[in-house]
Amino acid sequence: MTTERHEPALTADERSMLDGWLDYHRQTLAWKCEGLTEAQLRTASVEPSELSLMGLVRHMAEVERYWFHEILLGEDLGVLYSSEQDRDGDFHFSDSDTWQEAHTTWQAEIERARGNAAGLDLDTLSQGKSRSGERFNLRWIYTHMIEEYARHNGHADLLRERVDGSTGD
Repeated sequence: MTTERHEPALTADERSMLDGWLDYHRQTLAWKCEGLTEAQLRTASVEPSELSLMGLVRHMAEVERYWFHEILLGEDLGVLYSSEQDRDGDFHFSDSDTWQEAHTTWQAEIERARGNAAGLDLDTLSQGKSRSGERFNLRWIYTHMIEEYARHNGHADLLRERVDGSTGD
């Protein structure tokens, strides 16, 4: 499988532009993980950091769920990997945790996120609130998600280079 990345149209309307850039960054993270072994996907970057490509994918599944379910729709579906005892559980895995499960879960959360946002206007206010009681419009959520992926894709660049020497945008 080769991940295809599609840059958004240069003259797209606002919603198409936001959808396009979010999908581009989702595709970039998938591309950075492509072709690696299970062991390579689990490899932490540099001690003492526990950051790994599999951890980033698990983290982004959590982030997709949080913003497009808990905040946007006010649904409490619970966390996927983290807990009160281990807030960084997305980066901690056991031998029974697999790349296949992490990738499948991440893709399912992306599809649910797309479905939750479909048909909503960018000015739609979230049903859920932040810990400090703030509500967000969908435009802000999209912008934040693009920022979140862009930041972590920078991490993914370094992780991939460390794992197998591959570089690229």
